[in-house]
Amino acid sequence: MSFKRLISLLSAALSAVIISTATMSTAAATDIPGYWTTESGKIWRNAYDQCWRTQEWKPEHAIAECEGAMTPADGDMDGVADGQDRCPNSKPGIKVDARGCELDSDKDGVVDSMDRCPSSAAGEVVDANGCKKAEMDKDGDGVVDSKDRCPGTPRGAAVDAKGCELDGDKDGVVDSKDRCPNTAAGVKVGATGCELDSDGDGIVDNRDECPDTASGQKVDTKGCEIGEVIVLKGVTFATSSDLLKGESSRVLDEAAATLKRYPNMVVEVSGYTDNRGSASLNKALSQKRAESVARYLASKGVSSANLKAKGYGIASPIADNGTAAGRAMNRRVELHILQQ
Repeated sequence: MSFKRLISLLSAALSAVIISTATMSTAAATDIPGYWTTESGKIWRNAYDQCWRTQEWKPEHAIAECEGAMTPADGDMDGVADGQDRCPNSKPGIKVDARGCELDSDKDGVVDSMDRCPSSAAGEVVDANGCKKAEMDKDGDGVVDSKDRCPGTPRGAAVDAKGCELDGDKDGVVDSKDRCPNTAAGVKVGATGCELDSDGDGIVDNRDECPDTASGQKVDTKGCEIGEVIVLKGVTFATSSDLLKGESSRVLDEAAATLKRYPNMVVEVSGYTDNRGSASLNKALSQKRAESVARYLASKGVSSANLKAKGYGIASPIADNGTAAGRAMNRRVELHILQQ
């Protein structure tokens, strides 16, 4: 290159700088933010056709005609151009997807930066922290609503795995309403879980041998009406003694249970013998036997004040004393109802 040519280029460059400086003094910022413009509003360019940025220039102000092949504007610097960024205010350093929005790796609706449980299972319901949300249990029985087949269980009631109240005796009445919680299998019960008593005599149908007793009648433990005299069949004593034999207990226990059902009932325990031996000795023996029965009944809970013992000896036989069978029948103890 000749010396004259070199001097010519340097002069042109110097002139461009002088002209540029003079022009910039008249330049103004207009509606194209971040670039100097001429008074006519065009972007001002130097001698090398370069746009001049203002101090307020930011990446989002960049335009292709000034920046050439520069990277498109990315205001939040997340790597996604503003024109494609659906989340333009991402925090610095946050990993984003192709749309410029924070990643939600486990797809639970909570972005990774706030997800304390980043590996939630697909479809799992989570809370604001991205962790599995505790399922509701509205009735507080320990079984979540989604598995509770009996969602209105009363507070405190014991339930099974399905959230339904327990029915320990399987009678169809739940334990919290069952007044008879140990009903035998197969027995018919009422709304309270107790065995049915169709005639209302206090003896359940399952044990009632007289199921159609008239209303208000006093009955024994078998549900049968009590007469004025109750013969205690099966109560026996040792020969010529007031000592009760073991087999007498069953009969006397039933009699005691009947008397205890009616605490105001007063009875006379009446003793009888057959006609063998002297009348006076038999009367004394029958008295002791009546007293022995009264003591036994009292020991089983019957009020002693409601028991009167009296021996009648050989009086009032009910069978022929001429036969062994007849004499056995005459040796007896009866309960005479004195007061209902």
